[in-house]
Amino acid sequence: MWVLWALLRGRGNPLRRATDRREAWVALGALLLLVVGAPAAGWAGGAVADAALQRSVRAQHAERHPVDAVVVGPAGRERFAGDPEGGVERAARTWVVASWEAPDGSPRTGEVATASRPGPPGFPVRIWTDAAGHPVPPPMDGSTARTHAVLGGIGTFLLAAACVEAGRRLVVGRMARRRYARLDREWAEAGPDWGRAGTGG
Repeated sequence: MWVLWALLRGRGNPLRRATDRREAWVALGALLLLVVGAPAAGWAGGAVADAALQRSVRAQHAERHPVDAVVVGPAGRERFAGDPEGGVERAARTWVVASWEAPDGSPRTGEVATASRPGPPGFPVRIWTDAAGHPVPPPMDGSTARTHAVLGGIGTFLLAAACVEAGRRLVVGRMARRRYARLDREWAEAGPDWGRAGTGG
């Protein structure tokens, strides 16, 4: 609103420079981009990220399968168990040595991560494996994917807004430098006659 006021203020004022009007128009364009363009960019970025992440969710759920395993013993060392895509589940996952059956019926044994609280040897736990029976992190859930997409949209909006403001500052800065350069030239041309007005010389 203040930009429109700046454009309309003093339209008939002879002291108002053309550069003032141009700077006001630049500010109005930047404001429109911030109000319309940046949110649109954020929405588009979030929508693209959500579509890609939802495809990833479907692919992971198609490729990874829950399997019932049996605890053989504790893992040899403690380590972080979790998939960066796994959402809130990852904080509750622990490592154990377990045995399970691959899809082809062959027995498998190894260190696996599980969200179940492991018990003594022989205790059943739920793990995730791929089509070959190898242990894998659990698939990402849809709500976690949507959260990542929203954060991506917000990041896109902030980046777009920063680019608009940077562009505005760059354009206004160049306009100001040109104005000062023109004033310097005019001052230099008027310099030899400074103080001589009205002397009749």
